Amino acid sequence: MREIPSKDFKSEAIVLKRTNYGEADRILQIITPAGKMAVMAKAVRKEKSRLAGGIEMFCLSDIVLHKGNSDLSVLTSAKMKEFYKGILTDLDRIELASEILKKISRAADMTDSEGYFSLAKQCLVALDKHANSALIEAWFYLNLANICGEQVNIITDTRGEKLQADQQYTWDSTENALRVAKGGKIGANEIKMMRLMLSADLSLILRVAGKDEMAGEILYIAKAVNQI
Repeated sequence: MREIPSKDFKSEAIVLKRTNYGEADRILQIITPAGKMAVMAKAVRKEKSRLAGGIEMFCLSDIVLHKGNSDLSVLTSAKMKEFYKGILTDLDRIELASEILKKISRAADMTDSEGYFSLAKQCLVALDKHANSALIEAWFYLNLANICGEQVNIITDTRGEKLQADQQYTWDSTENALRVAKGGKIGANEIKMMRLMLSADLSLILRVAGKDEMAGEILYIAKAVNQI
């Protein structure tokens, strides 16, 4: 968990979790480009709070934090910048968005990376506009594993040989690599897509032709690497 880098800290932020505290306050877990932080939002549950609109779930906000004498920094300003309301139109999108934020929160407690904020923001933007949750989920888990140091091996197979365009593969969870298999569902297109997913923004991935047909197999691998 990061401490704010200055006494008054301004940043974009996404709320990961909100916990009621006392009669009117909330403790927030947020992710910013500087990392994950825990902050106090005082009197935010009161009817006329000026902070309430800026700490909604599934939104991007501009915030100001003040570092006082207590362990928690105090939220002094929160203005909603983008509200990804499309997520709320679909139960599957709500569940996936919630799971993504939970996974990022847990991962950020274990490893410190500036990549978590971008991961959260790109997924929320995508889920706001697209119902193809399998592809978004696959991209998320591949990149989450990469940030956490569990990079997917898409260079060599279980024998240590370079992956071939004319071979079919299946995923071997024990070896954490692709294994040559007659009738395997992973081929050149899926391998190219996984490589692209690890090097390109999610917005680009969602424009790739034929992406939907590959989402299921890639999602299986992405979850296997994350041990889900």
